[in-house]
Amino acid sequence: MTSSGTNPDGLPGSAAWELLLPAASAPARARGRSLQAALREAIRAGRLGPGTRLPPSRELAKDLGVSRGLVTEAYEQLTAEGYLRSGRGAGTWVGGAVRPAPARARDLAPRPPGVRVDFVPGSPDLALFPRTAWAAAQREVLADLPHRDLGYPDPRGLPRLRSALAELLARRRGVVADPERIVVVSGVAQATTLLGCVLHARGEREIGVEDPGSPQHEDLYVAAGLRTVPLPLDAEGLALGPLRDSGVRAVTTTPAHQYPTGIAYSAHRRTRLLDWARAADGLLLEDDYDGDFRYDRAPVGALQGLDPERVAYMGSVSKSLAPGLRLGWLLVPEHLADEVVERKRTMDLGHPSLDQAVFARFLERGDYDRQLRRCQRAYRERRDVLVAALAEHLPHARVSGIAAGLHAIAELPASYGPESRFLARTEAAGVAVRALGACTRTRADDRVVRLVLGYAHLPPTRIREGVRTMARALDGHAG
Repeated sequence: MTSSGTNPDGLPGSAAWELLLPAASAPARARGRSLQAALREAIRAGRLGPGTRLPPSRELAKDLGVSRGLVTEAYEQLTAEGYLRSGRGAGTWVGGAVRPAPARARDLAPRPPGVRVDFVPGSPDLALFPRTAWAAAQREVLADLPHRDLGYPDPRGLPRLRSALAELLARRRGVVADPERIVVVSGVAQATTLLGCVLHARGEREIGVEDPGSPQHEDLYVAAGLRTVPLPLDAEGLALGPLRDSGVRAVTTTPAHQYPTGIAYSAHRRTRLLDWARAADGLLLEDDYDGDFRYDRAPVGALQGLDPERVAYMGSVSKSLAPGLRLGWLLVPEHLADEVVERKRTMDLGHPSLDQAVFARFLERGDYDRQLRRCQRAYRERRDVLVAALAEHLPHARVSGIAAGLHAIAELPASYGPESRFLARTEAAGVAVRALGACTRTRADDRVVRLVLGYAHLPPTRIREGVRTMARALDGHAG
């Protein structure tokens, strides 16, 4: 190929040569693959468009300083794949089957842009992730993990992990934890989806959800084919009258620390909910999303411990370690176990074995208990800082809910409203907050400002800065 050569479209022959120069300088053993990859990428990116005639193999080999056989093999391979076309004596051309695809990889992780302080709830402090202890567990697992454990796992999870989880959950959350009925899942989201799919397959078409409640529950159940029925709360928890009147036979609850209101279900209401489930042949789906974190007393045990045949229990490490690990657990009643396990098998053939083995070692070494204590200290301090900052800068704010979890509810007097105007001002000041009304299906009173403030992911200095900035943005607007 010479610099004077052109193809019928006017593309200088040297253009193709320049695209392939890096491939020609690759190590000899990898040169053929590099040449094929460079040609393939040039065609995909549109730099060699459909109908472009490529140089004869002899000329291209001479210009690139490689063997003619290498070029011939590359042409033949790409012709077989459909990138090129050729005819005896007619040369080699770029085919018309390829359509350029955008190479840009976007990041769709939920991160609010342009925010100085983000009070949106739901995240732990990722800086608290125990990298050293986790890395040690990984090294130990890789050193002694049997080869067979790298095959397709039991859909329920590795027996070693299920046994470790049974011990942990019985000890810390008071659940009835039979390892045979524990399913390792990729977080509460997958546990919810699994249960939704099984209930749908059994003929259920509706499921009750707390109102206000987590928007995630509604989205996941709708995806599983179930219509969600919002059920109101009172001061003790899920209101029983609307639950009975709804006709649903399954309902999702967060009894240890209700999201988002922050209340804990009373002992009386927990008992009455179980009475309802037994009378209605129903099922309670317990989302214990942050049940380990109670700051004023020992955490109340899980509802599942009172009746494991009427409660499916879900939890994860998303609030204690990191949501990116995608590790959680589901304890299912015996009458649902086989169907849930089969649905898990067809969904993903089981959770990654290596991740399970590392987490099992992490539990066995006591590292998870240490991590929970570390988070407990940090999040309790941050809640105290938030309450104190609100008292100093927004003295009329009233903090409600129990001292627990990763968020708090703050209610401001009507003089700070309407809520829409309040949110606009704080957003303009660079402070992201979530209104309680965003978590309810019923029409909220816009005159009252109720906020769901996440604090666990923020260091104390940022919490103080955020509350101070919020107060300044509102200065002069409250009567």
